[in-house]
Amino acid sequence: MSEETIQLELNDAGVSPGLPMPSNPRDQIQDVPYRPVEFRDDDLPAALERCAGWLKQAQQWLGEPVDVLAVHLDYDERDGYPYYDLKLLCNEEDLAGVPLALRERDDTAG
Repeated sequence: MSEETIQLELNDAGVSPGLPMPSNPRDQIQDVPYRPVEFRDDDLPAALERCAGWLKQAQQWLGEPVDVLAVHLDYDERDGYPYYDLKLLCNEEDLAGVPLALRERDDTAG
């Protein structure tokens, strides 16, 4: 059995440069484990809407559903910080574009 190496192009955050990034400056994709994608806001419905919008874009880019391992909701009562902190814990291989690279490899091999 031979092992085949797949080259991935990753940005400084360790995700594919083609992955849609959350649009609001309060939101971010964090480090491992589970690559939390964070949406922060004082308005929970607004954070949920941005989260859903990003998830739709990411799944469209990936060409398949993003593996979301968990959804975490927390709050921050410190002054000057958004109250709600919504995180999607995502499969890091999906955010790096591994399924895309595998499909491209299979398309060129076939």
